Amino acid sequence: MRQVAVMGAGSWGTAFGMMCADAGQATTLWARRADLAQEIATENTNAGYLPDVQLPEALHATDDPTEALSGADLVVLAVPSVGLADQLAQWGGDIAPDATLVSLIKGVDVASMRFGSQVIAETLDVDPNRVVVVSGPNLAKECAARQPSATVAASPDLQRAERVQAAVMAPYFRVYTNEDKVGVEVAGAVKNVIALAAGMAHGMGFGDNTMAAVITRGLAEMTRLGVTLNGSPLTFAGLAGVGDLVATCTSPKSRNRTVGERLGRGEALDDIIESMNMVAEGVKSSRAILGLAEKAGVDMPITQGVVAVCHAGYDPHNLVEALLSRDAKPEIYGIDV
Repeated sequence: MRQVAVMGAGSWGTAFGMMCADAGQATTLWARRADLAQEIATENTNAGYLPDVQLPEALHATDDPTEALSGADLVVLAVPSVGLADQLAQWGGDIAPDATLVSLIKGVDVASMRFGSQVIAETLDVDPNRVVVVSGPNLAKECAARQPSATVAASPDLQRAERVQAAVMAPYFRVYTNEDKVGVEVAGAVKNVIALAAGMAHGMGFGDNTMAAVITRGLAEMTRLGVTLNGSPLTFAGLAGVGDLVATCTSPKSRNRTVGERLGRGEALDDIIESMNMVAEGVKSSRAILGLAEKAGVDMPITQGVVAVCHAGYDPHNLVEALLSRDAKPEIYGIDV
């Protein structure tokens, strides 16, 4: 049995902590708000993020990060990419020297253009291979409902990836290992941006042909960037790539798709964000991902369009016209096959 600290009690952090507890691990969930920690500890619920879900009594909760981290040999980071470094600066010193660090972060820091695992390793000044990235088609509400799901735990240090695999392999949650941390992390971040575009298409009333085109051309963008950053092309054909992309682009439970859908219906981004109690990582990360692509010379037209809509006031209808009027190209380009 492992001692697990899950730092962050949003929807995915709570669901992940629940699965660790169901897998038989001694699990403590850290919530920033004292009232939320109290609700989880006494009522076994997190109604604001996961309504109608009964959490296991074995899942402990606290608003004290030192208490949560005490003795933990597996530390799961489930906080948004924005502000991650500040959070780690506050309580990272309480993490045990050889604890395996797990990143659930599917975003890119806008200011530094670093992925979550890079921020974690550099802020804590630890070996990057101590950080295991977990990503896949894992809609939090479905995982919390104990529906069959699967994910990928990725690190060049396979022993650490296997520790994570064993810790969260609940009866309904299957975990695969992968040495390609770069590819898995790129996939987890880019799929949120493509989901915004998929949501816009749905919000504008387009059908399944359009959705399929957005998903597959989004997969091409994801793969071009990932391979350029030294990820494996095979990763993007797996759970963290096409699997997560399909789930996030097609499910109404996806917050990124939901934001995109509302943009496609003509709502203002500020109004949409104001009405949500959860973070849509793709909105902020899109600029950093586009910055990485431009720096690497990678063509990402859908991502470029999402940035224009979210950050430059571009009309989603004009985005469709811009994408359709691009110069004709072969289906596969920018990737050595």
